[in-house]
Amino acid sequence: MNNSTKITSRKTEKLVENLRHFLGDRVSTATSLREQHGHGESWHPAQLPDVVCFVQTTEEVAKIVKLCTETGTAIIAFGTGTSLEGQVQAVKGGVCIDLSQMNAVLEVNNDDLDCRVEAGVTRRQLNQYLRDSGLFFPVDPGADASLGGMTATRASGTNAVRYGTMRENVLGLTVVTANGDIVKTGSRARKSSAGYDLTKLFIGSEGTLGIITEIQLRLFGVTEATSAAIVNFSDVASAAEATMLTIQMGIPVARIELIDTAMVRAVNSYSKTDYPELDTLFLEFHGTEESVTEQAKLFGEISTEFGATGFQWANKQEERNRLWRARHDAYYAGLAIVPGSRGYVTDVCVPISRLAECIVETQRDIAEQGLFAPIVGHVGDGNFHATVYLDPEDKVTFDKALAFDKRLVKRAQSMGGTCTGEHGIGLGKLKHMRNEHGDTAIELMQTIKQALDPQNIMNPGKVVDC
Repeated sequence: MNNSTKITSRKTEKLVENLRHFLGDRVSTATSLREQHGHGESWHPAQLPDVVCFVQTTEEVAKIVKLCTETGTAIIAFGTGTSLEGQVQAVKGGVCIDLSQMNAVLEVNNDDLDCRVEAGVTRRQLNQYLRDSGLFFPVDPGADASLGGMTATRASGTNAVRYGTMRENVLGLTVVTANGDIVKTGSRARKSSAGYDLTKLFIGSEGTLGIITEIQLRLFGVTEATSAAIVNFSDVASAAEATMLTIQMGIPVARIELIDTAMVRAVNSYSKTDYPELDTLFLEFHGTEESVTEQAKLFGEISTEFGATGFQWANKQEERNRLWRARHDAYYAGLAIVPGSRGYVTDVCVPISRLAECIVETQRDIAEQGLFAPIVGHVGDGNFHATVYLDPEDKVTFDKALAFDKRLVKRAQSMGGTCTGEHGIGLGKLKHMRNEHGDTAIELMQTIKQALDPQNIMNPGKVVDC
């Protein structure tokens, strides 16, 4: 055992020496940096890489991958570290490739409504760059995540109900494969029937099939008018039913978000706001002045049928920001309620017709277990999150959270839903994959993984068992 450890250590030392040969001081084995890169925002304990490399070009990524292929060393891509299911944990040590310095917007094509960016560009950075162009990128997962990470996890967020997820907004990719080849997928065309869709294969693969270094993205024009609103309901079921009817009637709402009573109460305490402590929908409408007014009117009529009260509307940017503050503060508000806690965050997505039923049953489950687990959700597409706030050292509550998560996922899957609407698989959801997809589909995923990464060095231990 000791000899094996020494061999591994010598191998790592030689690898680090080779990495420093062409990256210089952008290679680090410092414990503090390794700890920073050994975890995301999830509850999973940190698992540190052996070395962290800060890359600046696709070619540098390819060189690192080739060195790791020669030595059979694990590789983990790292963006901003905001993942929620343990995607960046270095379960086998290895090399962490930090893409944050690849942060250039390479081109913007105003007439075609698209752009090309490096993987380290964050969504806020891109929209800041676009601010004078009349265009914007709509996918908003909440955190200021890197666009490479958002692509790798197939992220979505508050605007997905109108603009779609990363799956719908990525046109093409530059990817470094497990043998160090550089592959370009897709094109700038809005549709194609030319062969296998390799772009979609890498979207959501979480770095297990290759490392995304550039992304071609769809953009959208900034609308003439925007109106935001918050509306209160006596219970979650009424809010969910109002949401369902709004979507079924084809009202093109841009955002429709749910915060339950427990989370509103936490936000009021954290942000010193005075929102009515009721189950609340936060909405936003985009379009012309006339269309926004019409959409708001139709939603008002629908929601009133379900007992909605306390309508608050805002058209100016600063007013809209104030109304949305509760949604943006939600996670940190929960942490403040339980000092020293961490959030065990989980999400599911169900057909919208089953949303009310799923949320009500989940709330009942939370109450029966005595957990503090507020619910927020992108309810316009049937996706909601439950966060159990707990002391990491409290094993009893942690075990309750694990069991609750398992029941929640099973409930969603039994309703025709999925174990994750946007968080991805990583380590946290891996245990649910076989039940959702079945043995044959999992074997097919394993075959794809084996074909593209025969040594299992690309973010091992994530997405699919190998």
